[in-house]
Amino acid sequence: MNKNLALLFFLWSLISSPASHAHPGGLNAEGCHTNKKTGEYHCHTSSKKAAPQVKEQDVHKELPASLPSAGHLLPDGKVLQLDYEGFTVWLDCTKRGPIKFRYTAQRDTGNFKRYQDFFIDPDAPAECQQKSTKAYGHGYDRGHQVPANHLDSSDKAIKQTNYMTNILPQTSQMNRGAWELTEEIIECYRDIDELLVIGGVIWGSNPNDDYFLDSHGVETPDAFWKVIIRGTGQNERVIAWIVPNNTEATRKNLDRYLVTVDEIERLTGEKIPVADYAKHDKPSASWLVPHGCNKG
Repeated sequence: MNKNLALLFFLWSLISSPASHAHPGGLNAEGCHTNKKTGEYHCHTSSKKAAPQVKEQDVHKELPASLPSAGHLLPDGKVLQLDYEGFTVWLDCTKRGPIKFRYTAQRDTGNFKRYQDFFIDPDAPAECQQKSTKAYGHGYDRGHQVPANHLDSSDKAIKQTNYMTNILPQTSQMNRGAWELTEEIIECYRDIDELLVIGGVIWGSNPNDDYFLDSHGVETPDAFWKVIIRGTGQNERVIAWIVPNNTEATRKNLDRYLVTVDEIERLTGEKIPVADYAKHDKPSASWLVPHGCNKG
């Protein structure tokens, strides 16, 4: 079976597998509980023990050797690392789009508003970027890889998330559905622990939905993947998804797209900085959004 057929089979299995509604094991260890009087579900950090922190220096040590140094192209001239304020995007110049992103989601202390306009990055080569900032159409949103809301402590970072180097075509159902729910999970859990978030693109080989090659110069990805890493050492917890870029990827279907980190590594060739024991773990359901979480 060639790689493209394997990818199509894998994505089909995600879409067709039944969704699980069971709560993930060990939720109390996540700092969450159900109030027996009210029935409300809450998460909190224990006052007796500080929440484990993801150390940025550990992240850099674990990054794949194949990634480019900051501000430099790979030897083949295809991929450019863009270090923005609070997040990093790897831009494929041949695709005119991002192929991977990484950031640390820390406690929410800001409230800068998201920009309504989208922008071309003034410091990145024009030939590596999309040709237009206009809306895609055809039922597709300008979908963020790194969401503005997770960087709302900096007006500069908020604007940079609206650079087209951080944007790709996502169906509105996916962008406002399953993908948005992963963002809400991060928004809520970053107030419990510091989180390392890594994600990327699976382009696939389907030309039938490449509506934007003429207008924007970019293909439409088949799917997107995301990994959330929480804690270190024996306290490390991981959750990962591969979300198909289609109209079925709604909020209620997110659990269908749960995968192991090992599956993402085998499918994409990426090296994810996760302990070996955690690479094969897959919760039975996505982390619950705690009751009362401020998602704004």
